[in-house]
Amino acid sequence: MLQPQAVIFDIGNVLTQWQPEAFYDREIGEERRQALFAAVDLHGMNEDIDAGAIFRDTVYEWAERHPDWSPEVRLWHDRWLDLASPRIEGSIRLQRALRAKGVPVFALTNFGDSTWEAALPQMDFLRDFDRAYVSGKMGVTKPDPKIYAMVETDCGLAPESLIFTDDRLENIEAAARRGWRVHHFTGWQGWAERLVAEGLLTQAEAGL
Repeated sequence: MLQPQAVIFDIGNVLTQWQPEAFYDREIGEERRQALFAAVDLHGMNEDIDAGAIFRDTVYEWAERHPDWSPEVRLWHDRWLDLASPRIEGSIRLQRALRAKGVPVFALTNFGDSTWEAALPQMDFLRDFDRAYVSGKMGVTKPDPKIYAMVETDCGLAPESLIFTDDRLENIEAAARRGWRVHHFTGWQGWAERLVAEGLLTQAEAGL
């Protein structure tokens, strides 16, 4: 089998942590966080943002709709960089090692358009992609088959020549149904081993 022609990374929980519950546990305590998430569908709010809704406007509108939790809801916007931290340095090293060898590296992420623009100056690794496929800009989110088709059309590469990692099984399963090679991300070391097995990096280059 030929080597993959491009490597595609998800962002949240692959290149940077995305654990909103853990952030709120630190900020307001686990008991209040559980009450907040029971009262306000914050993940549903974020899905609207990932699909293209304006970041600040959406969060602040939800805060107004839930006056008992307004300050806590607004944290989703006001402290977003803390919410999406820390970076997963092992994965970032893999991203950069691939590019240093001339392997095309893409992002495919459920990420709001305005959120992405706000994050670019703060997260330097977001600029280290040959192509970035951002759901908020595309108007469709993973695991909708349309988003994978849009990637194929834009990059011009055959599905079997793409290898994609994501922490969510439903996202990689959708990619696999289109013929992509996939890796379920559970840690950077496993992803590094897969890239070595595909012949894209040596063990030393992968940090193993």
